[in-house]
Amino acid sequence: MRRWTDFLILIAVLAALIVLFGLMRDSFFSMGTLGTVANRIPALALVATGMTLVMVTGGIDLSVGSLLGFCGAVTGVLMADLHWGLAMAVLASVAVGALIGSTTGAVSVKLRLPSFIVSLGMLEIARGLAFLTTDSQTKYIGADIEALGAPFGGLVISPAFVISLLVVAAGQVMLSQMAIGRHLIAIGANREAALVSGLSVDRPRIFAHALLGALTGLAAVFNCSRLGSADPNAGTGFELGAIAAVVVGGTSLMGGRGSVVKSFMGVLIIATLEAGLIQVGATEPVKRVVTGLVIVAAVLADTWRRK
Repeated sequence: MRRWTDFLILIAVLAALIVLFGLMRDSFFSMGTLGTVANRIPALALVATGMTLVMVTGGIDLSVGSLLGFCGAVTGVLMADLHWGLAMAVLASVAVGALIGSTTGAVSVKLRLPSFIVSLGMLEIARGLAFLTTDSQTKYIGADIEALGAPFGGLVISPAFVISLLVVAAGQVMLSQMAIGRHLIAIGANREAALVSGLSVDRPRIFAHALLGALTGLAAVFNCSRLGSADPNAGTGFELGAIAAVVVGGTSLMGGRGSVVKSFMGVLIIATLEAGLIQVGATEPVKRVVTGLVIVAAVLADTWRRK
């Protein structure tokens, strides 16, 4: 009953946002707005899926925004300068993301350092690598990658959107039905008890970080397909949206509880909120303030729920 109640609350919040922005701007109920939300969802959904797996262990990764920019830079250089095909560029971006993610996880886990400190350092490293990779220039890719994010079949959804839904479904199955997901939740709920029970504690946490990195690499490709180019500044502040979506979805910052499907509902709420703020003419500082308030409200709700 509690799980269904949380899910219904998320649906009610989403519906309230749609009604609110619809009343404020008639143009909100348009195909253009729907397309804006649909284009925003794929990259955010992928990163939120991986972030959910990391946060249920009690960790967090603040570097995903910069990592998205770096992986996008790798994709841009490979396709625009070296003329690699899309498939090979996607594999390279995913591999780079997984390598950076596993490095963040290994340093944090093996050295017993707070993950937010390690990922904060990696945030700067990845952003610097993005500028070095592209020589601080935007790499224009064009039609070779735009098809991945373009609507097909007369719909507003794109191949990237469909892939993101499949990843969300796979992430939910992994977390709720597979042994690795149960291990991640057990580690987040009580690390010492999981260790005494004979569960491997370090490897699942590193795996979660590596998977988050890999999904961020794929999200970087989707972001490039939406823009038709690779910008080394891409992903700035992206980590706030991803964390907000996961926390709004009910994943505890303390670990031990989370749901990928609910995180996806959080993605829909954050994407709708951003699209609505754009429709009403909110500036970038205002959008950042609202996102911060959403995170604080979700944390307060999580604290109240735990009590």
